[in-house]
Order: sequence, then C-alpha cells, then structure tokens
Amino acid sequence: MEQTLLIIVLAPLAASIIAGFFGRQIGRAATHSITIAGVAIACALSVKVLLGLLDGAPVFDGPVYTWLVSDGIRMEVGFLVDKLTALMMVVVTFISLMVHIYTIGYMRDDPGYTRFFSYISLFTFAMLMLVMSNNLMQLFFGWEAVGVVSYLLIGFWYTKPTAIFANMKAFLVNRVGDFGFLLGIAGVVHLTGSLHYSEIFAQAGRSPAAPSNCCRVSLAAATR
Repeated sequence: MEQTLLIIVLAPLAASIIAGFFGRQIGRAATHSITIAGVAIACALSVKVLLGLLDGAPVFDGPVYTWLVSDGIRMEVGFLVDKLTALMMVVVTFISLMVHIYTIGYMRDDPGYTRFFSYISLFTFAMLMLVMSNNLMQLFFGWEAVGVVSYLLIGFWYTKPTAIFANMKAFLVNRVGDFGFLLGIAGVVHLTGSLHYSEIFAQAGRSPAAPSNCCRVSLAAATR
C-alpha cells in the first residue's frame, strides 16, 4: 500500500510543479489537463484504498522517510491510513477534482490561469499530507502548507488592495494559531517522548499528567 499512498500524495504535487514552472510554455489546455489528471489519479487511488479497507485490508501505519532523529525522537514522513482517513482522502481529492474542472470555465479569461491551477493542485497536496499524517510534525507541516497556499489563493489578484489586506490578515491570525500549535506539540513530546500518534495515545492513559478522557477524545479528533 505504501507505493499507492505515495502516488496519491505526489501526483497533485508533480502536477502543481509542472503547471507552476512550465504552464506558460505548455499552454492553458495542457496545464489544466495535467493538473486534473494528477488529482483524478489521487482520487481514483483513494477510492481504491477505501474500498480495500472496507473489505478488510489492514490499516497502514508506518514511516516513509526518516529525516531526523534527535535524542530518541524521530521526525518522519509517514502515513496512518484507516477507514476514516481513507474517507477523508476521497472527500479531499473528489472536491479538489470538481474545483479543478469548474476552474476551466471560471478562470477562462484570467491572465493568471496556469498559476491558479498550480496553486489548487498544491493545496490538494498539502491537505493530503495533513489528513494522512501519522505524527505531529507532519501534521504541522501539512497545516503550514495549507496556510501558505491559502495565503497565495486569498491574495491571488495581488494588484487589488483588498486582496492584499485580506491575505495579510489571514497570515497574521494563522501565526497566532501556529504558536499555540507548536506549544502543544512541545508539551506532548515532553510528556510522551514521541511525535507518533499511536505511541502518544498508548501512553495517554498511563501518564501522571494525562488529560481527561474528554481532552483525549478532542485531541484524537483534531489530529485525525
């Protein structure tokens, strides 16, 4: 399943890179065809994963790449894909696919046509990294990536003062949330010594400073 999950995540990213760097050279039709194809592949494979899990396939929970180990704490790119995650993958990729198709007409006369397709494909990649993460560090990366692309989309028409004001306001508000997010991650690592969801939840009930059941349910819902 690991290769399938990598394709789901990387197909929209590859399409976004092609559209962003080579959109003007390959033209509008090729740009929207490539980005739609990338998201369509991710959507089809997400449906396949969901159907497999519904048929009894095992939950996938494992690292794909380890980029840093510090004092026993592993910072990894990894996926946790169960039925709920797979359902969210289908929702994200299907809605993104519909947005891509709608954008062909909506942005038809806009000079930033290829740039917009690059942004929404990149947004899909960021959402998938967030939804599929199996650790808090990747969750934070996905959250930040969604924030960056949201900033770019809100200020897409950058010649309009209202757009610039709106994306700056969103940027500043998100930074406040990011600070709290990082404090929360630091507190969890201090208590559990891990960034991995399964290890954190396994220790939650045994920790002398463990949160209440209500708090644990809320944390689980927020990270899934």
